Amino acid sequence: MIDLGISKLALIGAVALIVIGPEKLPRVARTVGALLGKAQRYVADVKAEVNRSMDLDELKKMKESVEGAARDVQNSIQTTAADVQNSLSDQSEYASSRGATAPDDYVFYPVYQHPRKKWRTKVSAMPNWYKARNGVRSKAQSGAARVAKYRPAKFD
Repeated sequence: MIDLGISKLALIGAVALIVIGPEKLPRVARTVGALLGKAQRYVADVKAEVNRSMDLDELKKMKESVEGAARDVQNSIQTTAADVQNSLSDQSEYASSRGATAPDDYVFYPVYQHPRKKWRTKVSAMPNWYKARNGVRSKAQSGAARVAKYRPAKFD
């Protein structure tokens, strides 16, 4: 890189002031600054594009390695399934040659099902018929509903 110190910049400024003149120097400085800004943006864009292409290459390599691992897992699962199927067919052939029953004759037991109890419902020890006969409240009412139900009749 070019080594620009304060002394060299001062020398360049003095030469520019003499050659260009004090009237045109601010306009030339603005133009040079704009061109340098454009050049810096262009360099930054090129760097970003190079970094993106490098990242894309890394992602492609990573994708290929993941796909290869997935293929290996799929192949191992297929070979294991084939081995299990072969061993099961060998066992069924062995059992049929020994006079054992066919797989269709197996007894299947029902699958356990959880009794769907209403666990939110409170089960009381007092039967509902007893509550109804003796006037025990079996359902909850709001305060306003109780007042409306038991409000004495108006006498006109």
